[in-house]
Amino acid sequence: MASHAFTQEAPRRVVITGLGMIAANGSEPTSFWQSIRDGASPADILTRFDVSNIPSKVGAEVRDFDPEKYMDRKTARRLDRALQFSISAARQAVTDAGINFADVDADRCGVAEGTSMSNNEAAWETKDAFLKRGYRAVSVSGVISGAAGAGSGEVAHELGVKGHAVTICSSSASGNDAIGYALNMVRSEEVDVMIAGGAEAPLIESAWGGLCANRVMTRHCDDPSRAMRPFDKSRDGFILGEGAGYVILEELSHALGRGAKIYAELAAHGRSCEAYHPLAPHPEGIGYHRAIEKALKMAGIAREEVDYINAHGTATTANDVVETKAIKRFFGDHSRRLSISSTKPVTGHLMGGAGALEAVVCALAIDRAEIPPTANLTDPDPECDLDYVPARARAYPIDVVLNLNSGFGGKNSCMVLRRYSPSR
Repeated sequence: MASHAFTQEAPRRVVITGLGMIAANGSEPTSFWQSIRDGASPADILTRFDVSNIPSKVGAEVRDFDPEKYMDRKTARRLDRALQFSISAARQAVTDAGINFADVDADRCGVAEGTSMSNNEAAWETKDAFLKRGYRAVSVSGVISGAAGAGSGEVAHELGVKGHAVTICSSSASGNDAIGYALNMVRSEEVDVMIAGGAEAPLIESAWGGLCANRVMTRHCDDPSRAMRPFDKSRDGFILGEGAGYVILEELSHALGRGAKIYAELAAHGRSCEAYHPLAPHPEGIGYHRAIEKALKMAGIAREEVDYINAHGTATTANDVVETKAIKRFFGDHSRRLSISSTKPVTGHLMGGAGALEAVVCALAIDRAEIPPTANLTDPDPECDLDYVPARARAYPIDVVLNLNSGFGGKNSCMVLRRYSPSR
């Protein structure tokens, strides 16, 4: 009997061809990257509401944001701020990629959005209207905007993406997980193009008060731009930020066929759940470890090939030590050769949008061949004893980057990006 040899086809390659960002430190690539590489934080005393009697006072607000640059006035008026951010960053990414969805098969494209607070602003306003003026004061658009999943639907509607739209909600891992979901959709041949990212607008009283009470937000306020200090001995929490980050993912031949610029290749995504505690990370960082292990195994990349990690780096007492332990445990001796940084002191912590905005940072780091610094790191915690790129950016021909995120409930997410090479 004749034998038949079966070979497994190589997975479809997926590349990033467009970037979009709305952030406190910039809403276009040049100013955004300049502040990241300079470690220049725009954080300041919050103006959205009165924080004079609240211990945590410093936030990263997107100031002078005009949603009508990205959508018509009627649409902007009915949408929650987080949805405005989503549409704006997604539209930027589409423009940057130079893609027209009218030219893409309707069943071969989609949207994946990540968020964790499900458009709290709209939910807060509808509840306030009901309590003050009764049910007739509650707007239907407010209810729709406040619903979990509204963002992906609104982005799809505004940009004419008719394949499918999905929202991922996994706490601060949401944005990274949404891009990971999009990667797998392209890899599985269900689509050729995905708009993927995340957004958050958490600078409202309920979210601020809860996070402040949980003591995860910094109480430094004498010098707001230096309030958040990842891996530093004096760290005491993060600054809460708002905004969005989006990328365009394309199957490689689709991107090459239309002559698209390629920022980076998306190699793999790994996730895990520690099932340990609703708020605290596992003290040994087992969730980070497993997410990294899964991602690199899927990518077929050895740990010694990793050049840079964009860390979750929240500047909370527990997380920075746990993340350091996990990196040392997984990478062993190579952990001493890795460059690691947290860019949250510059952007603020976008919660569910953090991983998506940091994916934009990682793609730009590869494209610009620069490793961004950890701002405000001047006196490292002895337990945080790796190379966190203090003070200034570092020129380096980066090949492999990990984007690492962790969320409440023990959810961990690791994205692997690498420099695009035709010969791989």
